[in-house]
Amino acid sequence: MIRIRNLWKTYNGNAVLSGLDLDVNENEILVILGRSGVGKSVLLRHIIGIEQPDKGTIDVDGVRISELKNQQLLQAVRNMGMLFQGSALFDSMNIEENTAFYLHQHGRSLAQERLTKSDIREKVDIALKRVGLEGTQKKMPSDLSGGMRKRAGLARLLVYRPSILLYDEPTTGLDPVTAQQISDLIVQTQNELKGTSIVVTHDIASALTIADRLALHRNGKIAYAAKPDEFIQINDPIINFMRDALTHCLRKEIP
Repeated sequence: MIRIRNLWKTYNGNAVLSGLDLDVNENEILVILGRSGVGKSVLLRHIIGIEQPDKGTIDVDGVRISELKNQQLLQAVRNMGMLFQGSALFDSMNIEENTAFYLHQHGRSLAQERLTKSDIREKVDIALKRVGLEGTQKKMPSDLSGGMRKRAGLARLLVYRPSILLYDEPTTGLDPVTAQQISDLIVQTQNELKGTSIVVTHDIASALTIADRLALHRNGKIAYAAKPDEFIQINDPIINFMRDALTHCLRKEIP
């Protein structure tokens, strides 16, 4: 379980996180919605330890990672993985090398298995097949479409099987069909790893497809958190806009 209390982060006098509280339950997909630029991605970077808060606490499975640094922090977040908005693939590495990066760096999986080069190659092949990218091992990131790069980034998570998965705008910039494929892969990955997932997005259609719970990030805080059926009925200007936008899109799709 992830427990966040009174989290603050300020950049150049602008409070992006303003006393944010949030609980993320084990084995759920929590989707955090909100307007662009309100600090949703900043929250993810704090959970995985890339950034440190100005004030407040983040507890992950009873460990207060917000107070850890260096090797202690690295050890505490080893069971986490993040799919960055731009996929964050290394341009100089092919897809096989990108997918295997974590295992090559740490020399073993999260299950503490010692891995040979043959073991790593096999795990990479399996991970790429699961996201529909078999045969792309020797391709470079520049050879792939945006949707394929997202799937390659997801394969990089699958290969070492983290128990906490963070997704930063996973469907941004994708066409509706590809966005749905990525959403389906997020659910499949959750079911396979039986982990805990946090998805940051402003894509309400994708959110309703994958979420066990939805949360609204506004003014540096979590304004609401509820199951999808309850969330979409909340009388709030932002949620009303999302609901109306979704209804409009569905009407356009009906011939």
